[in-house]
Amino acid sequence: MAAPVSVLIVEDEPAILELVAINLEHAGFAPLRAASAEDAARLLRQRLPEVALIDWMLPGQSGLALARRLRADVRTRELPIIFLTARTEEDAKVAALEAGADDYLTKPFSARELVARIRALLRRRAPQL
Repeated sequence: MAAPVSVLIVEDEPAILELVAINLEHAGFAPLRAASAEDAARLLRQRLPEVALIDWMLPGQSGLALARRLRADVRTRELPIIFLTARTEEDAKVAALEAGADDYLTKPFSARELVARIRALLRRRAPQL
């Protein structure tokens, strides 16, 4: 049996981080938790997940800056990124997509929709999954 798909969740709000992680576990994914861009960078040095979920508003470095950093790094350039954020304005969505996000989901969102978006993104990235 194949190992579960790992999903990096970068979210500074502990309750949201845990809720997303639990829902992903129930859907068969292996969540990796990071409360900041710095935590995410540390985790990424140890292990490369199949997908990253990034919040816009993070302590220290923003999710937008993190996405740009991931796209600039050869090792993480192809990492699928979904923004999970409360920012609903069009300019924010455009900025995230231009920074390298593959998808954008506004809070509040349903766990079912999030899982469906992750699976769709994985199908586009690796059709054999």
